[in-house]
Amino acid sequence: MSSPHPPLRGTLILVAGHAVPHHFDRLDFDDGWFLKHFQAGEGRLYVEHVREGVRLAAEARGSVLLFAGGQTDAAAGPRSEGQGYWLIAEHFNWFGHPEVRRRASTEEFSLDSFLNVLYGLCRYRELTGAYPERTVAVGWKFKGRRFDLHRAAVRYPAERFSYVGVNDPPRLQESIHFETVRREGFAADPYGSEPEPTAKRDARNVFHRQHGYSISCPELAGLLEHKGPALYAGPLPWD
Repeated sequence: MSSPHPPLRGTLILVAGHAVPHHFDRLDFDDGWFLKHFQAGEGRLYVEHVREGVRLAAEARGSVLLFAGGQTDAAAGPRSEGQGYWLIAEHFNWFGHPEVRRRASTEEFSLDSFLNVLYGLCRYRELTGAYPERTVAVGWKFKGRRFDLHRAAVRYPAERFSYVGVNDPPRLQESIHFETVRREGFAADPYGSEPEPTAKRDARNVFHRQHGYSISCPELAGLLEHKGPALYAGPLPWD
């Protein structure tokens, strides 16, 4: 699958994690993953998200590939979703693009899709000393509109952001119903600061991890602390 906007040098390619892999020789089956009940049948599809991220990174030689997602499952122990996806790429020898390995890393503190975007930008800054000229997010097809809300919440320029939808889960109609509710929630509460999304993040932060992005990315300290619902009005590196 090709992105409608080919990645450029200085690109962040961000693959949003959904679960932690368990047995790398069983990734096509549910028992190869630590899955929630509503994720049945999805694990093999996550592998395609990893594959597409690697493919895009191989096309964009100056890019940084980040697998994003925190330590969200107590049964998985302190292995993050991001680390698990990196290990999938390693298991498959980077899907024929081993050169991508040196430009690939993880973001291991994000607990939902908004934080995937915001913390992904922070992690890119930690790795490169700058912010990306372009960001390409990779994930479920049906989540593209939600990620555009997140882009708008951090005021990242629309012309420098694109979303690549790889596939959809088996129970798409059910997923779309819950996605509509979630998207409406982020439209009203762009930073996920209300009690319901805050409680979800707390429940996913099973190892009580705390990021240090306010220190490593001082330009974003105000945004990282902002609660909304009004959009953050301070200066941002991509203004």
